[in-house]
Amino acid sequence: MAAVALAAACAASRRSWRRLFRCGAPGSRAPCRLLCATRGLSDGNRYDLLVIGGGSGGLACAKEAAEFGKKVAVMDYVVPSPRGTRWGLGGTCVNVGCIPKKLMHHAALLGGALVDAHHYGWDVAPSAPHNWQQMAEAIQNHVKSLNWGHRVQLQERNVKYFNIHGSFVNEHTVRGFTKAGKETLVIADHIVLATGGRPRYPEDVEGAMEYGITSDDLFWLKESPGKTLVVGASYVSLECAGFLTGLGLDTTVMMRSIPLRGFDQQMALLVTDYMESHGTKFLKHCTMKKLEKLENNRLRVTWNNHEVGTEETSVFDTVMWAIGRVPETRRLNLDKVGVKLHPDSQKILVNASEATSVAHIYAIGDITEGRPELTPTAIMAGKLLARRLFGQSTELMDYDNVATTVFTPLEYGCVGLSEEEAERRYGQDNIEVYHAYYKPLEFTVTERDSSQCYIKMVCLRERDQRILGLHFIGPNAGEVIQGFALGIKCGATYPQMKKTVGIHPTSAEEVTKLWITKRSGLPATVTSC
Repeated sequence: MAAVALAAACAASRRSWRRLFRCGAPGSRAPCRLLCATRGLSDGNRYDLLVIGGGSGGLACAKEAAEFGKKVAVMDYVVPSPRGTRWGLGGTCVNVGCIPKKLMHHAALLGGALVDAHHYGWDVAPSAPHNWQQMAEAIQNHVKSLNWGHRVQLQERNVKYFNIHGSFVNEHTVRGFTKAGKETLVIADHIVLATGGRPRYPEDVEGAMEYGITSDDLFWLKESPGKTLVVGASYVSLECAGFLTGLGLDTTVMMRSIPLRGFDQQMALLVTDYMESHGTKFLKHCTMKKLEKLENNRLRVTWNNHEVGTEETSVFDTVMWAIGRVPETRRLNLDKVGVKLHPDSQKILVNASEATSVAHIYAIGDITEGRPELTPTAIMAGKLLARRLFGQSTELMDYDNVATTVFTPLEYGCVGLSEEEAERRYGQDNIEVYHAYYKPLEFTVTERDSSQCYIKMVCLRERDQRILGLHFIGPNAGEVIQGFALGIKCGATYPQMKKTVGIHPTSAEEVTKLWITKRSGLPATVTSC
């Protein structure tokens, strides 16, 4: 019976491919030639699923599909940055994003701990010099171990890894070339696009690409970047500027407009206030004009200060662009197969099931329009997609109430709606905002300034006061918000939060004690333990 079923399946597959290429049909000479070209392919290059992109989301999708016994391949190739930086399998998060960023953030926090240590009786020099080379080597070695781990995991699941850049030949066929120039054709029933994005360079700034770097380069620098100008006010910009300052480097952030666009703006301003009070310089309402390399290899930067209407200049060792990201869609030849892109962002348009405009082609992660650019969402979306394709699941990815954290020197974690977005959706009179300024216990002995340590809970005002958003600025914000995210995902209400017994003494327990509303006008500073 099994042999009969297999024979029937093979016959159906052959009929499907004949329909696809329509060999011999009027006007179909090119498809016919392609069929002839691919007819000689071994079954080794035919797959149930091909994932283009070896980042977190793509790898998660591929491994999950392999768990269902499917024949899976991953095609991934890192185009070197304009400065020549390249890395291994794992995508942005592993190589030039979350992982090295968090480790450098931690390195900077350790420097702050040295300053605090003598208050607790440690005879430690508070101004010990930092060794960039030693830190960078240790972090890069860890990243390389993760690269190797991803390759091992693919091998263990019999997922074929092609280290080549792929582009569409037709709806089911992708072509790639090895470094030696050898062509490889891969055919798949289902194709998932998960190529992510790369940092954006400005097109109107002289010398921008020639002399500037991005986050694609920063984490792989062998030598300290020295005096650094970070251009942009995104979370990437503020995170990098924060740890560079914490490592003892002279660091400046150039902002055109508002910080952390898309985040709650009250919280964003508290984040930048803290950074400014702890050594990071800010050039506000400024835009770059040109970047020049001097004979001593330093960089002369010229910019326009729109606040005072002047042109200004200064010299830096490094200029880093953090002005956004562009999706890696340009090299995929998507127009060949009819995959539709957003006209402005050039991201791929997908529906709730991650399907593109071509039925069997899907897209997940940063490459998709309207999705959060977060590693965990890409991972979960990839897993759920594989389960729907091969595991008879119908569960869709829920992109609401996804928690995130900005790893600035004083961390900012949030889940749900910002206050501005809640007002837009429900109206100011229909929401209640509970808030408090608090002082972490760790700040007391050292007499550290806690004026930016702040919590805000945005709730519906009527009936059960469902929590719409929670925002937390303080130490370990990511760990705090991750715990509360489950409750908010499950529809937690303000009365339920008030019934929750906090863990004492922690900063997180301050969330359970919120009682002062913005509407009341009462002082929101916590004065007791």
